[in-house]
Amino acid sequence: MFCYRGSHLAKSYDVVHENHESAVLVGIELGTDAGIGSEESLEELKALTESAGAEVAGVVRQRLKAPDPRTFIGKGKAGEVRELAQSKGASLAIFDDALSPAQARNLENELKIRVIDRSQLILDIFAQRAHTLEGKLQVEIAQLSYLQPRLTRQWSHLSRVRGGGAGGGGVGTRGPGETQLEVDRRRLRERLTRLKARLGQVERTRTIQRQRRLEVPFPTVALVGYTNSGKSTLMNALTEAGVEVANRPFSTLDPTIRRLKLPGGMNVMLVDTVGFIHRLPHMLIDAFKATLEEVRTATLLLHVVDASSPLKSERMTIVDEVLTEIGAGAAPRVIVMNKADLAEPGANRNGTHDAVSISALKGKGLGDLLDAIERHLGGSREEVSVTFPAKRGDLVAMARRDGEVLSEEYRDGLVSMRARVSAPVAGRLRKAADAAV
Repeated sequence: MFCYRGSHLAKSYDVVHENHESAVLVGIELGTDAGIGSEESLEELKALTESAGAEVAGVVRQRLKAPDPRTFIGKGKAGEVRELAQSKGASLAIFDDALSPAQARNLENELKIRVIDRSQLILDIFAQRAHTLEGKLQVEIAQLSYLQPRLTRQWSHLSRVRGGGAGGGGVGTRGPGETQLEVDRRRLRERLTRLKARLGQVERTRTIQRQRRLEVPFPTVALVGYTNSGKSTLMNALTEAGVEVANRPFSTLDPTIRRLKLPGGMNVMLVDTVGFIHRLPHMLIDAFKATLEEVRTATLLLHVVDASSPLKSERMTIVDEVLTEIGAGAAPRVIVMNKADLAEPGANRNGTHDAVSISALKGKGLGDLLDAIERHLGGSREEVSVTFPAKRGDLVAMARRDGEVLSEEYRDGLVSMRARVSAPVAGRLRKAADAAV
């Protein structure tokens, strides 16, 4: 993780330490929440806090008509948070809503402890979970993009430095602090530029890999869903991918791609991607666009839903909104109601998409899910009769991997084959046959 040695910038990344520091959670209710309410959102914030490695010392709630422009929660409630933090020995306050740089700075002055918001907490979790070079670059870019307008918070000593000019500060108080701040701003901009250039190189490699997969034209099926809905468990159940599974938000970030053979013989590429969440920071969506490209270009989406959650409908709406934001809103999909063994009867969603009930952990309903995938992809399969040189065994193997070879006959150095395959493979077979004429 990036930090400048000896610089105040390093503080921005020490969001949650490994020594299990204690945190007070703060949330407000405006009475205008659509979807996930403030109470449920605070419960989710608690899970995120624990996932990041901190202990929850207490929770402070407040109902407001509008956030206080200076401290978000008002001076009286800030005093309550300060007293709770002091009594519990908490060194961190985590706000469930986005704080402006000025609000965060004022709150730190009032509370006498560090203050972060929901976005900062999620960024910290992503930083802990990213393992690949691409993932680390994406997270660091998102962190620095978040830090950029908040850089002044890292320089508490600047409160003693007044600007120059008429009515400015006294001798010795003008200039140096601001100069140091500008130095760090320049360093941050330069670091962002270098990171984006390096990420561009990694993304080009990913694009080449994606193009190569298209040369072996298996349909792509992408797993999407709210975080902790069971996508990785389903990936392992279908493909034995060995993806890390844990009962916590954002257990895995880096995409995993495995081949999956359907009951009828068709092969597909199954892709597991990062989960979505309520108020997912936009800088993360921007940084992870290359990873999410796997979702946007997928032939079919499997929207995995925790059917046992009382918030399943709200979470499904959030996932639909994120899919629309990344350009995958119109993609065909199957709704996968996971953890159905823990859900109330009749928990399937009635809507415009097919729904299949499964338990990925117990392996129940997976046959029905595979049938649903095959049913959605089967419309693209067609029967083709071609003749090409017998030495092109790779074409025969491709037809077998993709679909079903109905007949093949070898004569005079040629093979005549009849197969039922996907449209892309049918096109490649016809092209090879035409070239052999």
